[in-house]
Amino acid sequence: MSHSRAPAAPPPGRRAVLGALAGVALGAAGCSGATAPAARTTAPGTPSPTLSPALSPTPSPAAVLPRTTPWRPGPGEVEPAAKLRAVQVVEAIGAWPRGHGGPEAARSRVAALRLPTALADQAGPLLPPADEAALQVVFAQYGGILPRSASVLVVCRQWTRHGGTVAAGGTTVDVRLSRGPHGWTVDALRPARPGPPAPSLPSGTRAALSDDRLTLPPAAVADLRAGHVHPSVTRAMRVLARTYRIEVSVVRSGHPLDVFGTGRPSDHPRGRAFDVWRIDGHPVVDPATPRSLIERFMRDAAAAGSYNVGGPVLPSGGGPGQFFSDATHHDHVHLGFRA
Repeated sequence: MSHSRAPAAPPPGRRAVLGALAGVALGAAGCSGATAPAARTTAPGTPSPTLSPALSPTPSPAAVLPRTTPWRPGPGEVEPAAKLRAVQVVEAIGAWPRGHGGPEAARSRVAALRLPTALADQAGPLLPPADEAALQVVFAQYGGILPRSASVLVVCRQWTRHGGTVAAGGTTVDVRLSRGPHGWTVDALRPARPGPPAPSLPSGTRAALSDDRLTLPPAAVADLRAGHVHPSVTRAMRVLARTYRIEVSVVRSGHPLDVFGTGRPSDHPRGRAFDVWRIDGHPVVDPATPRSLIERFMRDAAAAGSYNVGGPVLPSGGGPGQFFSDATHHDHVHLGFRA
């Protein structure tokens, strides 16, 4: 999130997507930004499914969708109930059995959660026309957390079946919530809109898309392929991937336009930030993850050119305001860039 205090050889990108797919089997204020082996795709403590190789429409005699597992908050969460509520609505809208597709069926699934049925009309890419669909939440990250409101960024992969063809895709949804007398409720869904692929890409972007040590979810891959991500971002990704295995949650689309709870523009929508949710297989949110690993990563992020590095710890040193820590960033590390 853009964060300042106060959000055969494979083609480019295939390996990045393959790494993030491992784990799915076939058969306060928001991030600021004003002025290997692949690991699990579910939350700590959630059983991992196994890999589906489907990366594009693939004819299949059985046309079987991957088996997925519900995402559940792990230890160390600040507001696990908010995350769980956000994930529930995304899972309900984005997955359905044969014969239960379409907007009306999606409204029924939302109503079963005791949420406004109009949320289904905001689902966008979560609700494509298909015979059936499966959805796996990779991670749920704060876009911002305040006492009575929150943004939860639900990063997901989705498989759809059309006749005998299974296609793989996915998106990131900015789920807006408010806290009432009976807990958290969902007010709005804002799916990622990366835009169409660019006709050509800089060499640094192509290198980031094909880096085996850098795992990018579908919306982040689409952001890079759209050509709207600044070279400083892809350069830092590649530099850090020399030392760490990095799993990215959010780059540009699917993030709040402003730092949550403020009117300050976030660096993310301008293509000048990215967030990391897992480092060397260790989720940032997990209390068992060594704080020394996160602090070292944050220092190396600053050395790679980030002017605004946020996370669950506050390293000493750095330039004025270079490091920050707050409740929003307890579950990821934010790297923002001026240019």
